Amino acid sequence: MKKCILSALLVVTCITYAQKKTNGTIYVEHPAIKTVEAMTQAFAGGDSDKVASYLADDFKSFSGTSINKEDKGQDKTAFLQTVKNWKDNIDYFSITRSKGAYPDALEYKDDTMKDLVWVQTWEDVKGVHSTTGVKIDMPMHRLYTVDKNNKIKTMISYSTNKIGDEIGSSYADRKNGEIYNHHENINSVRKMIYAFENKDLDKAYSFYDDKAMFSDENSLDINKQFTLAEQKANDKKFLDSFEITSIDQTGYPDYLHYEMDDARVVMSWWNYRLIRKSDKKAIVLPVFFIDNFDDKGKITSENAYYNGKALEVK
Repeated sequence: MKKCILSALLVVTCITYAQKKTNGTIYVEHPAIKTVEAMTQAFAGGDSDKVASYLADDFKSFSGTSINKEDKGQDKTAFLQTVKNWKDNIDYFSITRSKGAYPDALEYKDDTMKDLVWVQTWEDVKGVHSTTGVKIDMPMHRLYTVDKNNKIKTMISYSTNKIGDEIGSSYADRKNGEIYNHHENINSVRKMIYAFENKDLDKAYSFYDDKAMFSDENSLDINKQFTLAEQKANDKKFLDSFEITSIDQTGYPDYLHYEMDDARVVMSWWNYRLIRKSDKKAIVLPVFFIDNFDDKGKITSENAYYNGKALEVK
């Protein structure tokens, strides 16, 4: 049996190695890489003449995420206009290697590729659109072919479309929902706050969904979220340390019903009037709440903003 197992392992090993086949060489340093990176920096600098010097006459640029089967690509003239457009419309423009990444140059053995070198890059593109103020901060992966004259023949870019879509959308005013100063969800927040003021905690917590999550800007971990059970424990600690004499609404709450994502948000401002039990000090604590609601009128998440230092004993 042992000999059979060893024989089987030997066969598997031989098959594994037999399946491997080289088809060229990968370089970390190569003249084609220098050409690609020099063109990239000329592009970032807005020097279209210098960019042109690195491109073949039949250069074509493609989007790697396009689903247009008839896409003929962008020719050299159109691409050089793109250089000008970025220079004229993007402030603080830069293209740099992504952290930990470096370009590769690939020379294939395949006869169809013998006169081309493929270069692949991973970069971060940054800037601010000068008209709309949209921030550009995105990774970009590009594939290039460089011909035997060390000229860039093809460029294929892979990046997110979201930033470009946001820039396009920002040229025109667009309504994104409605703001209410009176709404049932506002009523729910008020009833929840005043139930808490009167220590009717069961009623206060009844306005929350069982899976509601809570965040507090004073948490040591800014990404920390608390479950409803954890928030109840936090509230108990608070009530053990402070007596609530009054909670007063300041200004008026806003209810925002957004078209995007069908989000439902109540923003409200309050003054918590407290007596610290340890030294009987009176404190007025401004608090800002953001409460997100579901379509059933239950609070699904709550963010609390206030100055935690004001509660500390000095």
